[in-house]
Amino acid sequence: MELLTSTYWQDYRLIDSGNYEKLERFGACVLRRPDPQAVWRKALSEKAWIAQTDAWFKKAKTENTVSDERGEWILKPAMPQQWFVSYRYKTMNLEFRLGLTSFKHVGLFPEQAENWNYIFDAVTASDVAEPKVLNLFAYTGGASLAACAGGADVTHVDSVRQVVDWSRQNMEHSGLQAIRWVVEDALKFVNREVRRGNKYHGIILDPPAYGRGPKGEKWILEQQIGELMDACSRLLADRSAFCVLNLYSMGFSSLIAENLLRDYFGHSINMEFGELYVADEAGRKLPLGVFSRFTR
Repeated sequence: MELLTSTYWQDYRLIDSGNYEKLERFGACVLRRPDPQAVWRKALSEKAWIAQTDAWFKKAKTENTVSDERGEWILKPAMPQQWFVSYRYKTMNLEFRLGLTSFKHVGLFPEQAENWNYIFDAVTASDVAEPKVLNLFAYTGGASLAACAGGADVTHVDSVRQVVDWSRQNMEHSGLQAIRWVVEDALKFVNREVRRGNKYHGIILDPPAYGRGPKGEKWILEQQIGELMDACSRLLADRSAFCVLNLYSMGFSSLIAENLLRDYFGHSINMEFGELYVADEAGRKLPLGVFSRFTR
């Protein structure tokens, strides 16, 4: 099992974490957000956090519980609603438009940069002239951009049209083009692709614990991950291929991610699995998801 973090970030750093919060710099802006896994004590004082924070996400309270997803942002006067950050790796130059959402997200998961590097390297090393890559539950498209930057023919699938539009903006600002955008339920899409006999040289899966398709289709990770993996195993090419699986549900370990890929794809070469993390300036590693990936 591996613990991975990207060392290539210039526009992001985790300043501090603890007491179920994290203090992060995205470009010139410092954000304070909840994080359920930062269970240790903060290294910096509350005064230091307040002094540095440009935008603070305050969780919404209900009668008996505190929601970790919905809430509101408290902004300092100079804090913009939207801004850009860059990510550089080898010849890959990506630009991301960030924004403050009511679900505490900003349009970017920095820990995923390690997977972007892997995807870029897999595409550029392929002996296929223009490998076809499928990105499912693709959000604002970091993995799609990485594959496209490497020279892949990319299909980007997400159920939320506004998020797909956001991804398109990221593509344009990154100087890339020709990504295929699909607004659809991921499970419906892959099952249809299987029936059509299509194949991909790369598949990226980033399923949430729960979700909704554009027509209200329910996605529950524990109940549907098997059907999704089975369909994807039928879509992946037999050679010059790779697969990346990310899981964020706190009940799913990296061993589960590894077992899923081995079960549905066989004992593929170059299997890697573990946790993605970001370290704060006090050296604490904040876990931000598990992964399993392979090439064959």
